[in-house]
Amino acid sequence: MRIWFKLMKDTRLLQDITITVDQADMTRTKKIFYALEQACCKLDLSQPIWLDRNITEFKRHNRTRFRQDSFIETIAFDFLEMHIIEE
Repeated sequence: MRIWFKLMKDTRLLQDITITVDQADMTRTKKIFYALEQACCKLDLSQPIWLDRNITEFKRHNRTRFRQDSFIETIAFDFLEMHIIEE
């Protein structure tokens, strides 16, 4: 599974990272949470909170955007987008 994470400000890409998770013994959900944890660590971010909106978007489109309301601390970007590019 490959997941692409993008930090966006206005309409510009500030940073991006692709995380690959190859553990066959992990469920899809565990792979997603693991990739999010790894991306946040590498981008020096706190872990975002999954809101109902994020869960609905992710189930429907295999992507979601974490905005300020998903983070406890103040963020210097508009949103963190998470997108599955390969399963």
